[in-house]
Amino acid sequence: MTGSNEPVAPGAESANVVRPVVQKGRTVVRRPDVDTIFSVNADGSRNPIHPADVHGRFQRRKHALWYLLIAVYLLVPWLEIGGHPVLLIDIPARHFYLLGATYNAQDFWFAFFFITGLGFALFVVAALFGRMWCGYACPQTVFLEGVFRRIERLIEGPAASRSRLDKAPMTAAKVLRRGAKLLVFLAIAAVISHSFLGYFMPVGVLLEAVTSSPALHPTAFVFMLVATGILFVNFTWFREQLCIVICPYGRLQGALYDPDTVLVGYDKKRGEPRGAAGTEGAGDCVDCYRCVSVCPTGIDIRNGTQLECVGCANCIDACDDVMQKLGRSKGLVRYDSQRGFTTGVRRFLRGRVALYAVLLLAGMTAFTLALTRRRPFEASLVRAPGRAYLLEEQDTKVHNVFDLQLINKRPGERTFTVTVTGVGAQTIVAETEVKLASLEDRRIPVHVFVPRADFKQGMKAELTVRCADPEGELVRIATAPILGPTRGHR
Repeated sequence: MTGSNEPVAPGAESANVVRPVVQKGRTVVRRPDVDTIFSVNADGSRNPIHPADVHGRFQRRKHALWYLLIAVYLLVPWLEIGGHPVLLIDIPARHFYLLGATYNAQDFWFAFFFITGLGFALFVVAALFGRMWCGYACPQTVFLEGVFRRIERLIEGPAASRSRLDKAPMTAAKVLRRGAKLLVFLAIAAVISHSFLGYFMPVGVLLEAVTSSPALHPTAFVFMLVATGILFVNFTWFREQLCIVICPYGRLQGALYDPDTVLVGYDKKRGEPRGAAGTEGAGDCVDCYRCVSVCPTGIDIRNGTQLECVGCANCIDACDDVMQKLGRSKGLVRYDSQRGFTTGVRRFLRGRVALYAVLLLAGMTAFTLALTRRRPFEASLVRAPGRAYLLEEQDTKVHNVFDLQLINKRPGERTFTVTVTGVGAQTIVAETEVKLASLEDRRIPVHVFVPRADFKQGMKAELTVRCADPEGELVRIATAPILGPTRGHR
């Protein structure tokens, strides 16, 4: 993978552009192309990407959004609504909380609507605006560009300095800088992994786990070690390869794009042929390679739409800055569709966007209806393990054993009253008044006796469960079939 090679031009050096290679006695420079991945060398070794600093309107918007998203990520595990976490998935207890509402394992099917809704929302965004999610809100981008690379700039300097440091021999100064950077990266990776754990452990338990012996919380400790190690390797070394090699969303883009999808692109009609400022007959592109030097994945946007492009708009701000200095209009590199670049016309509404939007709306509607019909408590009559039925008192009575399973899904303690409403059978309930804390469940033994002479197929045991609630009395009826010998069986 050598890419396109050109002789080194004076003043052309840039962290993402100049990669000197000696070929046939002369020094050439590897340039990004559409046939190879610039972050990988011809021998398979890593070609580090050091994007140059860039400023502009899109950078200001991204930074504001990144800081907001990071603040939300770090604060949500600490926030409560009505004494319950804003968001907590307590896997060991099989409970989860969302915006103050309480849910248990039986409600986990709601996650299907959430995941599919998120998927269709990303489809809509991708069909309309390409990889805008990747460039603005993906956690990989938010933490890499908003945290780790900014710290790297503070410790190791701008892009050219970082590139020179990579090639420099291992001196005391280099060890000090790299060591300081790696220690800070490790600490931040630990903070991110612990915060993520806060979405699966109550914060109080998490603080106890952090300040106590690892032997008391071995699972959490192992998770923290593994997650911290993965994050450290990712943000220290792997970086843009996650987007190029692993991320499935990036691979889906080719199926989601169409000629009207808004992407980061280069206006060839305006920019070509390239030439230095003042060159007669040249387009607006002065071939300064500024758009390449600021790219976090090392591509040349002038080569067209590419898999590695994450839609971050760095090249737009960089090119706009150059155009402004040259007294030319901005937008040589801009957000536009393929149809927009060629004809100047862009369609917003089209078939695939409508399809994704309808599927998203259908999922949101189903999710809303499911939430409004969610039961405040569960009461189900299930057959106890063992024999289907027993014959008692010289085979004169048919005996069925059940468990009445009660689950309180409401916040706060609730009292449940159980009454027998089934007819044709003698029903004995072990407890007729039960107090359950929020998300607590209880199995109550229930014995049902039917005279063998009166037993008929299709008979059912029936219990009515009532719960006092500030919104009014809540009632559930639990039933189960009574089993017994068929006619003629002895």
